[in-house]
Amino acid sequence: MSNSSSDRIAASLREWIAAAPPRAQLPSTRQLVAQFEASPVTVQKALRTLIGQGVIESRPGVGTFVRAIRTARPSDYGWQTAALGSLQHRIPAASSALRTTPNDVIALHSGYPDKELLPERLVRAAFARATRSEAVVSRPPVAGLPELQSWFASELAAITPAGLTAPVASDVVILPGSQSGLSTLFRTLVGAGRPLLIESPSYWGAMLAAAQVGVQLIPIPSGPHGPNPDDLDRAFAQTGARAFYAQPNFANPTGGQWSAELGDTVLEIVREHGAFLIEDDWAHDFGITTDSAPVAARDDSGHVVYLRSLTKSVSPSLRVAGLIARGPARDRILADTQAQAMYVSAALQAVAVDVVTQPAWSTHLRSLRQQLAARRDLLIDALREHAPAAHLDAAPLGGLNLWLRLPDDTNLQQLTRDCEDQGVIIAAGDDWFPAEPTGRYLRLNYSGPNPSAFPHASRIIGRTISAA
Repeated sequence: MSNSSSDRIAASLREWIAAAPPRAQLPSTRQLVAQFEASPVTVQKALRTLIGQGVIESRPGVGTFVRAIRTARPSDYGWQTAALGSLQHRIPAASSALRTTPNDVIALHSGYPDKELLPERLVRAAFARATRSEAVVSRPPVAGLPELQSWFASELAAITPAGLTAPVASDVVILPGSQSGLSTLFRTLVGAGRPLLIESPSYWGAMLAAAQVGVQLIPIPSGPHGPNPDDLDRAFAQTGARAFYAQPNFANPTGGQWSAELGDTVLEIVREHGAFLIEDDWAHDFGITTDSAPVAARDDSGHVVYLRSLTKSVSPSLRVAGLIARGPARDRILADTQAQAMYVSAALQAVAVDVVTQPAWSTHLRSLRQQLAARRDLLIDALREHAPAAHLDAAPLGGLNLWLRLPDDTNLQQLTRDCEDQGVIIAAGDDWFPAEPTGRYLRLNYSGPNPSAFPHASRIIGRTISAA
């Protein structure tokens, strides 16, 4: 019999069940076969359908019964209030950038590239090879697989100027993603209750990590070209801070990149104050019209602690990052990572080093640059035409996002709700400020799915801004 036959049997049984008392036993399979003149397979399929819908329940060796209706009662978790006590550090809610959305919306809010921009073939092949290797059954060294440590070190060493000591593999600690790395760095280099200087606006994940550790954030105004060195110098002097968290290349959310001169100036200020620069090179692989130029390449005295993740550029499922530090700071960082996670999965590390050492990786990055440029320009042109009130200071030279200034009287919460009602998901800029926002902003990701919908999304955003 066909699927429609099993559906007909299920419908008939539902009518019988509706009139039967709870826990009533259904006829046996043999009886149902005779009653409906159906095959045992068809009857069993109908029963499985009803079991899956929660209408009946099967008790092996006993029979099949009408499921009793369970009345939900409210649970009392009040006792946990006393057991947990008050929050020492209130953790802010995760950014809207992490929201998962249905496929039928235009998603401009996410912080991750679309699947089309990932080296999917390389990743799948690397995972297949890893399953046949010792990595799936072995414990890696605490600091990471030597070959992956060497790769991270060589990437930075290749751009280290002559005359400076280039990093080596033993300077590298492999981490389970950059987010855990930020928590480790704030814990080991700053400490709970101590001040940490941070660009404003800046990466919301850094603020989340700081709140988790209990670090006191001191915002330093920063724009498309980076922070003002005088503001940074003054903040170090006034607060006694011993670390500055920054994204000198393609900053999230602004897309800004420091000039070489600003990087040298910041490095000199950090040295004068005996402090650390925590450099988050999150978008190293997302250069469009220029390359990432890490400040860490120009420091061999241990003042710059360098963090680079592969999660966004290789695969969201590959949470692997490399951290480069020198001296006692590296020892403290390694001890903290060992206490938190013991080590990073050898299989994931094997996949990571497999992907980035393939000749096709360089080919992929060249193609990625072109695709990001096309998507960025498409969204910029669409916004200029359909949403002129959303002002862009400058087209980012790399990264994944546009940072747009809105009129000061814009109601951001209303704007995001109204856009979402029309099928466009956007990210309000407030999440990227460590203190009070200095204006009304949107962060739009141009690396998401369906770039052909950018003009339509821009029309909706423009109309909604005007209406607001």
